[in-house]
Amino acid sequence: MSSHQNGTNGLDVGTGESSESAPLIVVSNRLPFVLTRDKIGKLRRSHSAGGLVTALGPVVMKCGGLWIGWPGSHDMRPLDEIPEPDTPNSGLKSQQVKAVLVRQELFDSFYNGCCNGTFWPLFHSMPDRAIFSSDTWKAYQEVNEEFALKTIDALRQVHSRLLKEYHNNEDAMPIPVVWIHDYQLMLAAAMIRQVAIEENLTCKLGFFLHIPFPSWDIMRLFPWDDQILEGILACDMVGFHIDDYCTNFIECCQRRLGCRVDHANGNVEYDNRTVHVRPLPIGIPFNHFQQLAFKAPRVMKDERVVLGVDRLDYTKGLVQRIKAFERLLERHPEHLERVVLMQIAVPSRTDVREYKALKEEIDQLVGRINGRFSTADWSPIRYIYGCISQDNLAAFYRDSAVALVTPLRDGMNLVAKEFVACQINETGVLILSPFAGAGGTMREALLVNPYEVDMVSEMIHKALIMDVDERQRRMKLLRSRESSMDVDYWMASFLKEMQLVECAITGPPSSIPVDYGYQSYLTEYIEDSTKLNLLLDYDGTLAPIVSHPDLALMSTETRRVLTHLSQMPSVSVCVMSGRSLDNLRKMVAIDGITYAGSQGLEILHPDGSRFIHPVPTDHQIRLQNLLPALEMEVCTNGAWVENKGALLTYHYRAVSSPERRDSLVQRAVQLFREHGFYPHHTQMAIEARPPVPWDKGRASLYIMRTTYGVDWPQRVGGPERVRILYAGDDDTDEEVMEALSGLACTFRVSRVPVYKSAANYRLTDPEAVQSLLHWIEDKLDQRAVVPSPLVGFTASFLITCIHESENASSDEEQTDLVETTLVSKRRRRNSRNSNFVLSKAAAAGLLRSSNNFKAALCHHSQDSITVIGH
Repeated sequence: MSSHQNGTNGLDVGTGESSESAPLIVVSNRLPFVLTRDKIGKLRRSHSAGGLVTALGPVVMKCGGLWIGWPGSHDMRPLDEIPEPDTPNSGLKSQQVKAVLVRQELFDSFYNGCCNGTFWPLFHSMPDRAIFSSDTWKAYQEVNEEFALKTIDALRQVHSRLLKEYHNNEDAMPIPVVWIHDYQLMLAAAMIRQVAIEENLTCKLGFFLHIPFPSWDIMRLFPWDDQILEGILACDMVGFHIDDYCTNFIECCQRRLGCRVDHANGNVEYDNRTVHVRPLPIGIPFNHFQQLAFKAPRVMKDERVVLGVDRLDYTKGLVQRIKAFERLLERHPEHLERVVLMQIAVPSRTDVREYKALKEEIDQLVGRINGRFSTADWSPIRYIYGCISQDNLAAFYRDSAVALVTPLRDGMNLVAKEFVACQINETGVLILSPFAGAGGTMREALLVNPYEVDMVSEMIHKALIMDVDERQRRMKLLRSRESSMDVDYWMASFLKEMQLVECAITGPPSSIPVDYGYQSYLTEYIEDSTKLNLLLDYDGTLAPIVSHPDLALMSTETRRVLTHLSQMPSVSVCVMSGRSLDNLRKMVAIDGITYAGSQGLEILHPDGSRFIHPVPTDHQIRLQNLLPALEMEVCTNGAWVENKGALLTYHYRAVSSPERRDSLVQRAVQLFREHGFYPHHTQMAIEARPPVPWDKGRASLYIMRTTYGVDWPQRVGGPERVRILYAGDDDTDEEVMEALSGLACTFRVSRVPVYKSAANYRLTDPEAVQSLLHWIEDKLDQRAVVPSPLVGFTASFLITCIHESENASSDEEQTDLVETTLVSKRRRRNSRNSNFVLSKAAAAGLLRSSNNFKAALCHHSQDSITVIGH
């Protein structure tokens, strides 16, 4: 079996080295070194010592891979050559590096504007600090495109090399892995995948986010969240630090894009692919830090040190931490002149106003506390604002009694892990915030909420007085875990997961179990006192989009569910469409519902009354002139015109050639305008509408008013609680979604990525809409009834009583309703269990629908149903 089929050839997951020269292409915001110019104008490279570089650099070197990133400054020009490393094997060779050059003003808007001004606070659950700007978002898109283009060049280069090495035998070639990193590059994968498919560049795409991923209610604040989710979903495998971030991402995909998801196994179905979402907590180069701790000289005095090491950032909780230390000195004076808080704050974004203000606040706070508690030979806080060497940092880690790692929100926080690695004497205590990713894995640390200043101070006190045995026991367990789950383990885990992923560039489509998660956000729509109004589009929503409108048929099951729902007294159903009213009635063929045809210009109510919006007298004349013009010039290659009365629609779906289609559409638009019509674009069609201030949105408001009265908006939140659900698939449906914004739960039905929609949620196709209607049907069947403590009788007696009551009733409409519902319920439920005449839910529905019974179901067993009350 070829590697393209089984996906097993590639990087050795145990060692991180190449087993069959499968290249790893790493795409990150920064290159693994910084390029600057010396005094004579020559480029120099300065090595970066981060964990990502330490782990991935050797792998990229050995497998002949490539690294794409920004060089760290704007000194480099397009024709400059990247200098080689100072010594062999000390870094990536120049041919293994592709620098992304971006002009400075664009990069500033991308990095400082969108990445740090928007995504950083938003993803750290601080939306009040986020700035939403279309200009910085455009810069983000442009820079991501630049990174994608460089990656595509790298992918072409790799494929060309592999073809030579394997003598054009593509089946024997290993599959390259493209690994994209972090929040700066969340759109790049979508662009890479599109070109890879067009050029048949076989690869696997992976993404890892190094910061938290927010919950869906925070993520949806970003106006272009759809594009972010779809960009990440272009990857085959997506990694986050912890389960919580995976859950947040999957829920966003489900609720914002309408993706089918498998929560249990961490999978999302998107674009006929299964995207694997995995928790992969990152580690550190443990042995490297441990060796530094062994070698570092002692640099601190004899005081017991409580250590904090952070980048100066509002997410790190520095102000709360310093206040907690002040509270410790107030409450526990025994620590005066014996304990010191050493806070190292690494400068960050010094030109940003918020960071300047944070530095000033910390400076004033430290000055005030030191002025309050200092003595002649002791100050309680030693504050270092600047960078320190790794040797000194390792010494601080090793010799501190307590490490305070208390961010308000953090993706993982590697300081906690570095402290543990340097604790070679195993006598230190780690105090950790549960809002850091590390808080979920480093269980032996003392966890504390950083917002609770008093609690933090007490936890510091507890750590300082903890006996040596407990200190060592906790630290041994922490060190054991972190040494085994280091950065190399993290990298190998990611590559192992990538090996298990099928190549979706050339591989077959896949599917996963359906779980749309309606329970989490639709429960309020089926409460006992709720009146539910279902507004549904037809083509593309209830029925699939097909080559000719006459072939767009609802499934038998969708029709059955809609019929059943329409018979429930608390449910109103309306089907809206651009079709003519008569054609829509013919296609749906369900009695007792509202029909809105011709984009809402014609409305037929369940009682037979009609509404027809007046149109100008010359409208039909202009339509009569437009029709032959379209038929003469653009009705070729399968394109045709449909006359709907008040509307006229030009259909071009059947035109197979994209070039021919574009030319026909362009000419059709001209003809529409020449005849005085604005060309309204719908799904593969153009409509001519009358020039009246009326659309599907206004029609939906009219339908709600005639169904529930003029005060229906107040009743949306009132005791009767009118609830509205709308589902539609094209731009005409956006009119309804905008009109009902804040009043309804709306769904956009589309498999094609739609970046801007007023809908609350997404559904993929009419099959997904059928799933939604099924869920509503089942939940309404199960609606609870208020119990009444009267005598009990069996379900068979209940049915007898209903029939007797029907014979005596003078209300014919009520009788018809009960009889119809009874037959429908009996048929459905008997097919499930022949021992039941009616289920508990079915009997409850009958009792609610009949004025002659006020009763409640309180218990049912496998053999019978017991009913209380008559």
